[in-house]
Amino acid sequence: MPRSSPSRRRRRPLIRFRRDASGATAVEFGLVALPFVASMFAVLETGLVFFADQVLETAVSDSARLVRTGQAQKLGYSQDQFRDIVCAKTASLFNCAKGMKVDVRTYQTFDSVDLSNPVDGNGNFDPSGFGYAPGNGGDIVVVRAFYEWPIYVRLMGLDLTNTPNGKRLLGATAAFRNEPFPW
Repeated sequence: MPRSSPSRRRRRPLIRFRRDASGATAVEFGLVALPFVASMFAVLETGLVFFADQVLETAVSDSARLVRTGQAQKLGYSQDQFRDIVCAKTASLFNCAKGMKVDVRTYQTFDSVDLSNPVDGNGNFDPSGFGYAPGNGGDIVVVRAFYEWPIYVRLMGLDLTNTPNGKRLLGATAAFRNEPFPW
C-alpha cells in the first residue's frame, strides 16, 4: 500500500469535516430560530397594540353617546365617573386606575377644536390640562381618552414606542354636536 504524502494526511480531517453534515440541521435552526421567534413576538405585539387602540376607540365612541344625548349631564357625572364608564367598556384590557385619562371639552365651532397631542416639550404625556365640560344641548363637544400602553418587544429595529418612557400613547377621539336636550 502506498504511503500518502504528509500534506495529504493534513488535508484529510478538513475534507472529512467539510463532508460531515450530521449537525447541519441544528446549526441552521440555531441561526434561524432567534430571528423567527423575535419576529413572531413583534407581530403579536403589533397586533395587540392595534387591537387595544380599536377597543379604546370603540369605548370612547360608545361612552360619548352619554354626553351627546345629555344623559351624563342629567346624572351629573364627574370626570372620574365618566372615565370609569369608558373603562367599563374596555373589557379589562387597560389598567384604568393608573393610566386612563379622559378630556371632555366644549367648543364654539368645529374649526376651533384643538386636537393636539397632550405631550410636553420632552415628548412625555402631560394630562395636566385635561378637564370635563360636557356642555349643554347644541354645544360642540370633543371627548378624548388617552392611555400609555407598555411595549415589550424592541428587536430588529421594530420599536412601537412614541414616548420617552418606552410606552405607546394610545388615543381616541369623538367630536360631535350635542342633541338639543332641554336641561
